[in-house]
Amino acid sequence: MTDDGVPAGSESGDSSDETTATWPVELTGVTESVVTTLGPNDLWNVAALGLHAPADSKTATEPVRARTWGRTRTWRNFEERGEGVVQFTADPLDFAEAALTIREEPTPVLDSADAWVRVRVERVASGDADGTQWVDWHLHPTESHVVDTGVRTVDRALLAVVDATVAASRLDVPAYDTEELLDRLVYFDDVVARCGGERARAAFDVIDAETNWRDRVE
Repeated sequence: MTDDGVPAGSESGDSSDETTATWPVELTGVTESVVTTLGPNDLWNVAALGLHAPADSKTATEPVRARTWGRTRTWRNFEERGEGVVQFTADPLDFAEAALTIREEPTPVLDSADAWVRVRVERVASGDADGTQWVDWHLHPTESHVVDTGVRTVDRALLAVVDATVAASRLDVPAYDTEELLDRLVYFDDVVARCGGERARAAFDVIDAETNWRDRVE
């Protein structure tokens, strides 16, 4: 790492010596992150990346996994460079731009990042879903840095649980459409099932027990 907290070798994209590092946060379920990858124009492309933790993050030796969809800049840069800089930020604008726009930066780490980890990527699987290519990658940390000790992560399951409690609290309230609320609960339940860790699933069990909403879904 350089003195200013930028990953070593990031100016040119050349990898530093590959040493074993650890993730700066505990990952459970699917954690939303931002990844920067160096493109052929020597600028860092900013994109959203979901990090799939091993089933048992405390004992499993399997690496964290990520999936790219389509022939994106992240996919191309992973293929050509074999690395990226994953970072954790709770800034909503940075996330929206990473997910929906083409954003390129001269340096790899965003100002809003609470922590970052440089990863070596290993392509482990690929396929096609309804005409769209997907590639699975294992992410191997080689360098990490905590910028702010109060590191925040964005978890889709957490957000789904919060929204589900709002929907559940409005069931049978005349001002709200019951069928629409049930549709939302079905959607949020699916998000938690796919992306949630143990505590997120336990939270949804509470929603189930308090509302019995599943009995009302046709």
